[in-house]
This record gives sequence, C-alpha cells and structure tokens, in this order.
Amino acid sequence: MSGKTDSVAKRQPVLINRTSEIINSRSKLPIIGEEQVIMEAISENDVIIVVGETGSGKTTQVPQFLYEAGYSSGNKMIGVTEPRRIAAISVSQRVAEELNEKSDIVSYLIRFEGNAGPNTKIKFMTDGVLLKEIQNDFLLKNYSAIILDEAHERRVFSDILIGMLSRIVNLRQKRSNPLKLIIMSATLKVDDFSKNQNLFPQPPPIIELSSRQFPVTIHFNKKTPHDYLAEAYKKIYKIHSNLPAGGILVFLTGKLEVQQLVSKLRKAFPYRETDSNREVITKCKPEVKKEIGTCLPDINLDDYDIEMHSEDELILSDNSSNDSDDEIPSKIMKFSSTPLWVLPLYSLLPAHKQSKIFEPPPPGCRMCVVSTNIAELSLTIPNIKYVVDCGKTKIREYDPVTSVSRFSVVWESKASANQRAGRAGRTSPGHCYRLFSSALFNDEFPEWNLPEIQTIPIDNVILQMKSMKINKITSFPFPTPPDKQTILGAEKRLITLGALDADKNDAEINNITPLGKSMAVFPLTPNYAKMLCLSKDRSLLQYMLFIISAMSVQEYLPGDNVEAWKKTKLSWVNRGEFLLLGDLMVILRSMGGASHAMRKSGLGGLQDYCTKTGLHQKSILEAWKLNNQLINQLNIHVPSLKLNTDLDLGPPTPIQVKQIRQIVLAGMLDRVARRLTTSELERNGLRQNKAAYYASNLSEIVYIHNSSVLKICKPEWLVYQEIFEVQDKMYIKGITAIDPEWLPMYASKLCKTLKVLDYPKPRYDRATEKMFCTINATYGQAGWTLPQAEIEFPDIEQKYSWLAIFILYGKVFPQLLYFKRYLITEPEFLLMPVQFLKEPFYLLSQTLMKNQDDSAKKIKEHWLKKPTYLMEGYLTWLPKSAHNKIKQLWPPL
Repeated sequence: MSGKTDSVAKRQPVLINRTSEIINSRSKLPIIGEEQVIMEAISENDVIIVVGETGSGKTTQVPQFLYEAGYSSGNKMIGVTEPRRIAAISVSQRVAEELNEKSDIVSYLIRFEGNAGPNTKIKFMTDGVLLKEIQNDFLLKNYSAIILDEAHERRVFSDILIGMLSRIVNLRQKRSNPLKLIIMSATLKVDDFSKNQNLFPQPPPIIELSSRQFPVTIHFNKKTPHDYLAEAYKKIYKIHSNLPAGGILVFLTGKLEVQQLVSKLRKAFPYRETDSNREVITKCKPEVKKEIGTCLPDINLDDYDIEMHSEDELILSDNSSNDSDDEIPSKIMKFSSTPLWVLPLYSLLPAHKQSKIFEPPPPGCRMCVVSTNIAELSLTIPNIKYVVDCGKTKIREYDPVTSVSRFSVVWESKASANQRAGRAGRTSPGHCYRLFSSALFNDEFPEWNLPEIQTIPIDNVILQMKSMKINKITSFPFPTPPDKQTILGAEKRLITLGALDADKNDAEINNITPLGKSMAVFPLTPNYAKMLCLSKDRSLLQYMLFIISAMSVQEYLPGDNVEAWKKTKLSWVNRGEFLLLGDLMVILRSMGGASHAMRKSGLGGLQDYCTKTGLHQKSILEAWKLNNQLINQLNIHVPSLKLNTDLDLGPPTPIQVKQIRQIVLAGMLDRVARRLTTSELERNGLRQNKAAYYASNLSEIVYIHNSSVLKICKPEWLVYQEIFEVQDKMYIKGITAIDPEWLPMYASKLCKTLKVLDYPKPRYDRATEKMFCTINATYGQAGWTLPQAEIEFPDIEQKYSWLAIFILYGKVFPQLLYFKRYLITEPEFLLMPVQFLKEPFYLLSQTLMKNQDDSAKKIKEHWLKKPTYLMEGYLTWLPKSAHNKIKQLWPPL
C-alpha cells in the first residue's frame, strides 16, 4: 500500500539524549542496522510488516525510530499494542528509560490503569484499549502511526484491529492525513496478513530482520519423559549444580504446577538472610550437603565449543533415569552450593509479586523463574541464560454448539517453542533445554497456534462489531475468518438475549437493538452486560455491580483445596433467599467484606482479609477496579445515577435478593438446568441424592461442582455461569436457584407457549399499559414442561383479540368506559372461531393485528397520523344512535 502523500515536512525530528550505557546496549541489537531500511519503507508505504526473531529488538526500537523521525509532532501520537498487560507496562518503562524521557511522554494504558495523559507521545496499550478508542474515533485522528506488536499471537482483538485498521488506513490516505500501520511478528508465517486480498489488495512489503542478538543452543532429551514436572525438577537441579552463573526460566502449563515446583526447589536449595552479617547461607539436607563442593568462579559458556541437537551430555550427563524426584545422584553435584532465588510467575499472581522477576536476586543467589506461558511475549527477564521448556501448554477448548469448556494440556506449537527458547538469548548467549525428544518435536508438534478467534466464544466480538455498524460479519476482512456456523451461532445467542434483531429486508443481517447498544458500552460479556442494563433500581445496581465485576474476573473464587475458603463460604450463606442466591451470594459477601476491609485499613486490611478467608488478593483488586470502571461509565451515560465508588454496602434485603435472582436468569436465560427426577436418576443408575441435572443445551448429564454451596440443597431448577468438562464428566459452577414459573417471563424467547388459559382470565394493567395472561408453556429444545405462569401477552393472534376486548370494556382508554353499556354483544364474542364471527365485529381486532398495534402507545401514535383510526371498527359494536357521540369524541384521548 503506497503512501505517496506522506507529508514529511510537517514532522520535526526529535533529538534524543541517551546515556552512553543505553547507546552501547542498543548498538548490539540486530534491528539497529536496519533502521534506515525500516524508516524508508514506512515513509513510502502506509502498511509494512516487520518480521524478526525474539531478541532482535523490534518491540523497543521501532517506536523509538518513529519518535526520532518526528511522527509524534503536531499533537500526534505513536500507538503500540501489546497482547498482554504486563508487556505493555514493562515495555513502556523500558522505552522511556532508553529515550531518557519521563513517563508522561512514554506512557501506557491498560484495562483499569495507566499513566497516559495530554503530553503522551508514545502510548503502549492492550489491543482491547485501542478497539475502544476506534469506537469513539473511527479514524484515530490523534495517531500518526500504529504498531501492532506480537501479531503472530493471533489474539482475537488483534485480528479485529488488523481488519479495521486496513480500512482506516485507506480512509486516512484519501483525506491526505496518512496513518502508518506497522505489523510486527516474531515468525515468518505472515501469509495471513501479506497475501490476504481482503485485507490488503496490494501486498505490503515485508522486512525480515537478522537473528536474535545472542545465540541460543537448543538441547533435546533423548527420550520424552512421562512426568515432565519431575523431569523439569531434575533438569533445574543439574543446571544449578553444574553450570556457570545465569538465571533459569522454566515453562510449565499452569499455576498449580508452578507452585508445586517452586516449593520443591525452595526446599532443595533454600536460603535465609542472617541478621548479623546479612550473608545468604544454605540449609540443605545433611545427606545432600555432604556432596556439595565449594563454589567455582563463573564459567563463560561462550568458551565451550558445543554443537548439540540432542541433550548436551558433556555438561549435563543424564545417568539418572531411575532416580526418584528427591534422590539426585551425588556425582552431578560439582559446581554450585548457592541457594536458588525461586520466583513464580502466572497471571493470577499479584502485580507486586510479578514485578519481583525484574529485580536482582539477593547476593549469592541464582535466580530461577518458574512460569506459565505468560513469559513468552515481549518480556525480558534480566540475566536469563537457561530456559527449561516442558513442551506443554494448557489451552481452553470451547465447543460453540454446547458451550462446554475444557482445559487441556497439549503439545505447544513449534512457533511457541521458538518463542520460549528466545527468552534465553535476550541479554547474553543462552541454552534451552527441551524436555522432549527431537523426533517428537518434528513429528507431533504443530507448526503454529490456532488463531484465538477460532477457539473462543465470539459473542462479545460480534456485539462490539455490530455496535460499530459492521453489520455483515461474514464480509469482514479477518486475517483468518472464523467458521460461518460459529458466527451464526453467536448471532443467534445475541438475538436470544435481545441484543440483535433480524433485518426484515436481508436475512443475512441482524441489526443491533437499543438494548444491544447499551450492552456494547460495557467491557463485559453480553450475558453480564444485559444483567447490568436490567439493574435499573439504584440500590439494586450497587449489588449487581459487585456480582458482575467478580464473575468477570478469571478464577475469582478459590478452589476447595484452600482450607480457609471452605470454612468461610459456608458461613456466608444463610437460609431462605440468601441460600437460593447460591454462589452469587458468596461472591456478594466476599466483595462486600473486601470493600469494608479496604475502607477500614487500606491494602494491608485487604491482605489480612484475603489471608483469613482464602480469597485471591489480585482477583479481588481486579474485580474492584472493574467495579469502579463500570460505575464511572454508568455515571457518564446516566448522570442522574450519581453512583459512588467508595460505598460500604450492607447486606441486601430478601426482596432485593429475589430481584437479583430474576435479573441473573434474564442474563443467563440460555444456561438453565433442571434436576433429574427420581425415575430419571434410576434410569441412569444414579443415587437418589445425586446432584445430577440436565442442561438446556446438552444431552449429557451435568453435575454441580463440589465448590458450589448449593451442592447440598440441590435446587430443582437453577442457572449456571459456565459448564466445563473434567475427565469426561460435565460440571456446572457459578450457580443460582430459580423458580421455573419465571422462565416464560424472563426467558420468553426460549419458551414455547402451548396455550393461553381461559382462567385466570387475561388482564390489562393500566399502570404499565401492558396485557398479561396465564399460560401453559415448555422451555428449550427438550420441551421441559413448566408450571402455569402469568406473563406479558405473547405476540400471537389472541393478543389482538384481547386488546380489542379491553378497548371495548373501556380499560385501555377510560373515555370509552361510558359506552360500555351500549355494546350490542359481549366483547368475548371475539374469542370465538372466525367462522362464527360476523364480519363487522371482526374489523376492530383485524385492524389492530394488521398494523401490529399491540399497545395503547402504538395506537396513540397512529392517531397522530390518522385521527379516525379504529373508529369504524369500534362503531360496529354500537347502535347507530350512539355513533354521533363517538364521532365527536374520537380519538378518545
């Protein structure tokens, strides 16, 4: 894409006062030699793709190239997106340090926090933040350049951004105000971008950088172990005991594995700091301490000429295949007696603990970071020389048909393996020890990760795109489009929620509704956004904000392996309505307690509260930040609410709890479960007291998870937050009990009305101007029979007959009440079959049905255009002697 109108004259180059240390370190980066090539390509093209291995310097240096070239002049900014929040923060700090600028010039903005302000020239942000900015300013007029970093990660919002920015770049070029788009990737698989005609009709130039700054030697295991956690422990033990100084970074699949390995390593190589001489001394087991020799000077790995593609036997001979986890052979204890400074790293770890990885270890300690894949991207941990890669990754698989989630541990992609290896070559030559064989790597590992848009629910993505007036989703230029059935399934669920409505003129288009527009304002999933929009009462809204904020946070509630939590949650749920609210009552109590603790004693009080209850402090803080963000957005859009972010709420009343349960049902109307009957339990060979349920969209039986407080009482009907599979068994969690007679009212689109009952008779409510009737109905595809329930009259032919009856009785327009005495026959005559109804009497209800006028409001709107509307049909019910009075009165407003 050529940018011939690029106005260089408007740009004022910026002189940078870097320190000599920074100048020296930058000079060693491979990308520095390509600066002129990159900047010429950016000047001549609106879109370019920069491909460079991890460690080439593209993340930190390309923003600086643009800044020095003057792309931030004229009140413009350089925007940089990162897929992870921790990367946006750390990279912005590094770039500010290299430019020798303050944080108000080089800033970051992520969900809940940031330091970006009016003076910001380079803004690092997550892709979701930029997407929100596009909603407010589609042309991104405040930006001169956008850098999409880590595009190979294929995060869902990154893919959406690429599609949208490809259009924005064209529009900006036509307005002689070009926007530069730089797509940066660590892999050579860029065909989804460069050769995608829907994205870029003219393929953008690709600039390939030389290899990473420092070489990384890869070592494979001879055999792939069954227990990679035990193998990782042995490998770290050998590295620390045999190899020269340098930090160790270990990749595992999840938080629990990280904690287990951290605990074992701290026991094997403990340390403590004495009060007298501040020396770090070891506290090894006696049988191990005997084998540890004195520390040797650092040995530079560069002095060894090692070319190995299987495990490095010269340095780490593997003669311990039969050893247990704790029995490390004494002959490998050669070099190190220093303790390990072992640090965990995973997404739920509090920010202040995550930041410890950037601090130097205590004197005499070797750093060892045990991490999930959070450390793969745009994150340089200082002095990492050795990487231990288990080869596995934990992914969340989602079935868009059944909405079932499952976490699976699978082999990582080769691209991810290379990313992990690259962590060892950021600051010095390094080594990567892969705990699997090269044969397995070549044969079994996939080349690339699947794009996220093909692996997660996209309901929220569709809603956000609809709110930006992108109506035909299937025509959007995705780098890799999701399956059409996935799009249609998401749109169907949004229609069920009331966020979308089918276009009468185009079957392929579903337009956003007023409710959908309100839902799209909030950074929530559509289900939670609807719950928030329905919480109109101010006092109720504060409770719903607490619940929604906590439910939106990953793993907000601890597992039952936390002993303090098991005791705490049961004490929070009393009988009656509070028990029926179930797990959401636990959430509400936890948020209320955390709020009180923070107000009383600040973060220290919150930390004590979390220690006492077993809650995750980071999750509480994240939920609290989201709560405040939602309050601010509500106050902006509805100023009359005047919600307070510093509110100490008392417990809700039983009536409020019942209303909360109804709102939750309205938001989770497609996530209903019914308990198996006695005969169904017997037929499936289950115990009578088993908490077994049928979910509305599954044929398999699901079970209440042990962590739910409703596991004991087992309500007949309930709604759940999510359903997930563990070892071929389906579990539901985030549970609230409901009354089945609520379903026709709050989940009407999933209910089938079998019959409008003659008794109790339908009624007209003057206060709401709505009609209500009692019905027999079923719910869902399975056709679950529901109890009789009174609902707002469904949109069926009988509705118009009954509205005509209520008009004739004077209940809709009171001025007609006087003429009730003159009616020729009883209005209920309209309920008879058509063949028994004389044509004139039929006219009133037929006119209403023809014009879809099912309320007093719509009829009044019709009268504004045609004052005689409905008069002819009404006159057929009166003798001619009363016609003149009616004509003088009409319309009866």
